[in-house]
Amino acid sequence: MYSTVELSLKYIRYFLTASNGKGHGIHSPFVYQFVTQVLNKNNTPSNVDAIENRRALLKTNKSVIDIVDLGAGSRQSVNKKRAIGEIAKNALKQKKMSQLLYRMGVYFKPSHILEMGTSLGITSSYLAMSIPDSQFVTMEGSASIAQEAMTTFKQLNLKNVIIKEGDFLANLPSYLNSISSVGMVYIDGNHRYIPTMQYFNLLLEKVNEHSILIFDDIYWSAEMELAWEEIKKNDAVTLTIDLFHIGIVFFRKENKQKEHFTIRY
Repeated sequence: MYSTVELSLKYIRYFLTASNGKGHGIHSPFVYQFVTQVLNKNNTPSNVDAIENRRALLKTNKSVIDIVDLGAGSRQSVNKKRAIGEIAKNALKQKKMSQLLYRMGVYFKPSHILEMGTSLGITSSYLAMSIPDSQFVTMEGSASIAQEAMTTFKQLNLKNVIIKEGDFLANLPSYLNSISSVGMVYIDGNHRYIPTMQYFNLLLEKVNEHSILIFDDIYWSAEMELAWEEIKKNDAVTLTIDLFHIGIVFFRKENKQKEHFTIRY
């Protein structure tokens, strides 16, 4: 992973070169609508306070749990024992990003959402609430972390969540066999080149023009940057949006030529 200084410099470069975050100068009608109707909206779930109270509580939790790290999925070296609060402070997505993912679910209305990397269940909860009448599946490699996430889901009274424990490469094929096509997928569990490309290639087998793939931390390391560049070049990909913290991939047939947007957010 990049150092804090390296990452800060990359963010400054992104911020200075990205397109205006309000949509000015963006000529793609689809992307303009995304910027104005998703990025710049502030709609949240009706029980957003309950989610954020749970987030705050997790950050203060000093209980120590045994965890299994199946990949480079966080910004710290994960030991076999770690305090929940320490995991929360490092692993939970910012409220701004969690709420953006919620708005994407509400706006695009995917038939189902898959999350690869449950962590403690906060971002998962936002995603699940964006499609309350559809099934939300989330995958987590560490059983003890998955258990904490289940507590989150129970406290928030979420009924549409299915959590699958274990290695993603073991669980992803069975998930794909259970669906006709990919809806929206948020990949946030293993920030290395080879696994990221393996997930992408597996998901490609079931994408259609309405599918959306969201890759977390595309500037986390040289490996993730390489994976992001290769994903953008794939023949099936017609449009990408780079928001620095996440990269969004579309397969829309109306895009006759590839378009890649970097937008300030």
